[in-house]
Amino acid sequence: MDVLDVLNLGEIAQYFSKMAMFPVFDLAYYIVSILYLKYEPGAVEVSRRSPVASWLCAMLYCFGSYILADIMLGVSPIDYFHNNSHILLASAVWYLIFFCPLNLFYKCVAFLPVKLVLVALKEVVRTRKIAAGVHHAHHAYHHGWLIMVITGYVKGSGVALMSNFEQLLRGVWKPETNEVLNMSFPTKASLYGAILFTLQEANLLPVSKSMLICLFTLFMATSKVFMTARHSHGSPFALIESWVCHLLFGSPLGIEDAHDHHHPAPAAAAPLSPAKTKEELSEGTRKRKSKKAE
Repeated sequence: MDVLDVLNLGEIAQYFSKMAMFPVFDLAYYIVSILYLKYEPGAVEVSRRSPVASWLCAMLYCFGSYILADIMLGVSPIDYFHNNSHILLASAVWYLIFFCPLNLFYKCVAFLPVKLVLVALKEVVRTRKIAAGVHHAHHAYHHGWLIMVITGYVKGSGVALMSNFEQLLRGVWKPETNEVLNMSFPTKASLYGAILFTLQEANLLPVSKSMLICLFTLFMATSKVFMTARHSHGSPFALIESWVCHLLFGSPLGIEDAHDHHHPAPAAAAPLSPAKTKEELSEGTRKRKSKKAE
């Protein structure tokens, strides 16, 4: 702790943990969330055919975690929608990404260097949401550790947990994409983060909340930027999870990510190229369909 005092890391962490999220960080969160919505197959067609359905999907992508957490804690699920400034900002982002002339706004935010910055800023918001969810549950259920974990987990990954409902709004039903069955890295990280913040709230973790927020944000931002830059959808936890599941549950030993279990291995003769994410593949499919229609 003497080293931290000399470097003033405690003061930096304290300042960082109290930094306002609106509008800069929230704007980045909305941009990245709705950008991923546009990557979904059929999302652009839905926006042309039914703008209302598209807007509702965008709002779920932006505020789904708040809605789900409020339902769990017995609060009105539309309570967050009284924040007019957030709704207007998210709606403006939705309109610009889907309807901006010549797709200029989309091309700017999808440009990789810009996207990496936005992804990093989004993880700042995710960490704050996890910490806020655990803190909220701690006040309502002081000794309910499981409730704290679940609430923080939902706050950090609520939009992914509501993905099947969001797909229904777009006329799609894919139960095999259930996030609980195939957890992505952000969903897993939200769960582990919720556990850490719960331990901190229970005074079982010898670190301040501000320092934990700072360290976990650094881990999340670094991981997501690295994965986005490499077009990877793997998980830094894969090796540890593989060993733990093998020891406790007898699962097959392997380091591949859970999402890769359902995809065949690439052919040996295929040329080497960087792996593409689900979002990029969906975007390529949409572009090919548009060319055929022309």
